[in-house]
Amino acid sequence: MIQGRTAGLRARHADDVAVLHAELYEDVATRSRADSRPWRPLTADHSPYAPAGPADDVAFFSVVELASAELAGEAVLWGIDAHNRSAHLGISLRPGSRGRGLGADTVHLLCRYGFTVRGLNRLQVETLADNAAMIGAAEREGFRIEGTLRRSAWVTGAFVDEVILGLPVEEWRGA
Repeated sequence: MIQGRTAGLRARHADDVAVLHAELYEDVATRSRADSRPWRPLTADHSPYAPAGPADDVAFFSVVELASAELAGEAVLWGIDAHNRSAHLGISLRPGSRGRGLGADTVHLLCRYGFTVRGLNRLQVETLADNAAMIGAAEREGFRIEGTLRRSAWVTGAFVDEVILGLPVEEWRGA
């Protein structure tokens, strides 16, 4: 496990899937804001949270709150590009785990993993422009907004703006 101040990142366990599926996937409004693909009904047997085998271009984690040892959500480095040494990061916390600083600590841990374990040079976040929690967590870690994609995301019946935040390793505050 990679441990921070309040959160830890560990491998996804099979028993995490039902909890993550029920609280993150089945919440259609939240899932529609967190994933660019359209929501569709899936059973937990086909959940996007099911543990996958190792891959070079993605690293899935379960987020654990250290104080309680409870599953707090999921985190991922995706689109890992070994040639350009870059990746994208994303997090999604269970409703009961939000607003307690776990998101900022999780972003820090993903940066630590990406920069110090994987040797990446740049990390990127794409999020909806009104996602103040993610933008704030990323900016506290040193990410800067690099652009806005106007009306680029279809979210529950309307097009909304997305922002792109980037962080080169030399600007990382955890370095």
